[in-house]
Amino acid sequence: MLLRKSPVISLDEYRSRVKVGAIEEFITCHMCGESRQQPLYKPTKVKKNGKTAWQYNVVRCPSCGFLYRNPNILPERLGDLYSKNYSSFLTGNYAANRQRRYRQAMNAFKPVFEEGDNRRLLDFGCGAGLFLELAEERGFDAQGVDLSPDSVKEANERLTSAKAHFGAPEDVPEIAAGGFDVVTLWSVLAHLPRPVDDFTSFRNLLAPGGVLMILTVNADSLLRKAFGSRWNGFTRNHLMFYSRETMPKLLRQAGFAGVAFEPFYGDSIEAGTTRLSDKHSRRLQQSVKASDGGNMLRALAFADEEAIKRWGDGRPVHRLG
Repeated sequence: MLLRKSPVISLDEYRSRVKVGAIEEFITCHMCGESRQQPLYKPTKVKKNGKTAWQYNVVRCPSCGFLYRNPNILPERLGDLYSKNYSSFLTGNYAANRQRRYRQAMNAFKPVFEEGDNRRLLDFGCGAGLFLELAEERGFDAQGVDLSPDSVKEANERLTSAKAHFGAPEDVPEIAAGGFDVVTLWSVLAHLPRPVDDFTSFRNLLAPGGVLMILTVNADSLLRKAFGSRWNGFTRNHLMFYSRETMPKLLRQAGFAGVAFEPFYGDSIEAGTTRLSDKHSRRLQQSVKASDGGNMLRALAFADEEAIKRWGDGRPVHRLG
């Protein structure tokens, strides 16, 4: 359902119209504090028997354009959105496809990921260790954290030199000490109910010259505009939806110095899953780059000026100072 003509209303009026669930709360815009709401979408998952599996409301901030779920999930109830075997699907073809996407992003941000050189790397939300496996192959001193004990166990069975830890970064002494050269968020950002607090923590975990790599769904993609509530970025456990316009606001509040974006061309172009001539591939890349940047956002956030000088050479950097 798309509510394109929905007017901007007060939070009080919005509360009177929308039901709040037992694990939910009404929130204001985390990017700018605006309390007014513009209801836009109502993503819905229907079971084969016709019953509703899940449904929620997505609103737009009329001041800064940020898209977010409202009511949103209470931070302490976030685990309710994930099944006990949440990472069990990270095997077989899915695992291979996920690692292919990681490699594409690593290649897009050369030379950050070209050679690890024993630099310290933290993968936040490491799951079953699919990225950590690639990081250790490239020579990083890699560690990960995840809130699923089953995922952490599976990750450590997969890994050789890298190590996964159960808990939040502040719960693991060797992680909480910080000093990381690279922190990665692979499809994690949309799951965070308190993004400014979390990103401030990520900034504090970085060493001077450090960078934060982000992969998340693109709220400004043509697919979101075309499919509305049926967009594949609106999943059961996604809470916030970022674009090239709203992500810098988050990074600025968290104390980052700059950010660079790289287009996401999709597997058909980057990995060759669909046979395309070089000519057609280049045309599609140009179209994606000139329009929405793709259905996913790939961003590299710089902790400070040292990071921009070291890793920002040759790419357009949006400074946040």
